[in-house]
Amino acid sequence: MEMIADPLDGVTTFLAVAETRSFTAAAGRLSVTPTAVSKAIRLLEARHGVTLFQRTTRRVALTEAGHAVFVRLRPAAAEVSEAFAGLTSFRDRPMGTLRITAPRSTSDLFSVLVPVFRRAYPDVVLEVSLDDATIDLVAAGYDAGIRLGESVEKDMVAIRLTPEITWSVVGAPSYFAKVGRPKTPEELVHHQAIRYRFLSSQTLHRWEFKRGKREFLVDVKGGLIVNDRGLLIDFAVKGLGLAYVSDREVQSHVAVGRLEPLLRSYIPCDAGLYLYFPEHSQTQLKLRMFIDLVRKMTVQLLGVKTGYAPPVANTLTGKGKRNL
Repeated sequence: MEMIADPLDGVTTFLAVAETRSFTAAAGRLSVTPTAVSKAIRLLEARHGVTLFQRTTRRVALTEAGHAVFVRLRPAAAEVSEAFAGLTSFRDRPMGTLRITAPRSTSDLFSVLVPVFRRAYPDVVLEVSLDDATIDLVAAGYDAGIRLGESVEKDMVAIRLTPEITWSVVGAPSYFAKVGRPKTPEELVHHQAIRYRFLSSQTLHRWEFKRGKREFLVDVKGGLIVNDRGLLIDFAVKGLGLAYVSDREVQSHVAVGRLEPLLRSYIPCDAGLYLYFPEHSQTQLKLRMFIDLVRKMTVQLLGVKTGYAPPVANTLTGKGKRNL
């Protein structure tokens, strides 16, 4: 297949000769030899079939065609130079748009983090998308994401934000007063479950348990299915059934007795939440500032010492089967 010539090839050399009126001076400006300059101009003229310079042993002058193209190219080249010079602002201060994806259950973290970030970096447009699905950051155009460890691709840089996440089956005292408390996972088949459906995959959240080394699922039933974590917890608080949730999601309700956790010892832990991003993205100042703030605030809010660490796989669920 025939290669298509780069229309900008030779333009810098042409401008240097046109401005200095000398092949030797242009060569000095470009740090190349006069021979290389002469060859580049000959190739440019041959490609377009027009003579751009009149040459003599004493002087170099633009032809009428050369002058016409010089008048148009010079301001365009200046704009290109200014455009690249403008990149220094991205290097020297955080700016531009920063797109973050995270599970819905992290809304409480963002409600605290976002105001602090916006006050510190007003030139950054922060776009936060809450989605429980596993996201391909690069394909979807995100700069970084927050997910459970087992959902993070191995080629990503990952920073642990939380310890291992524990799970429980929770119910309201009013529910237990009517039907009693299940003592084993198998007894859940006799209870009303409030089930959660993932928005993107449309699959139901599986109720996963472990006894000794044996891991198993319980096929729970119930008259309610929701696709919102807040609604799931709210219905459990109202006594409409049992919910399978992470302890961090319901800690405030458990603390005041609105919900009671059960069967925690039967449920395997998850690796915890990680902030992750492609390695090359760390060069973006806006992302580095976001990473620093997230790490600092995670320590303050959760008492967790963050650090770069590989996510740990969940052998039962597999990648993306369980998320917050």
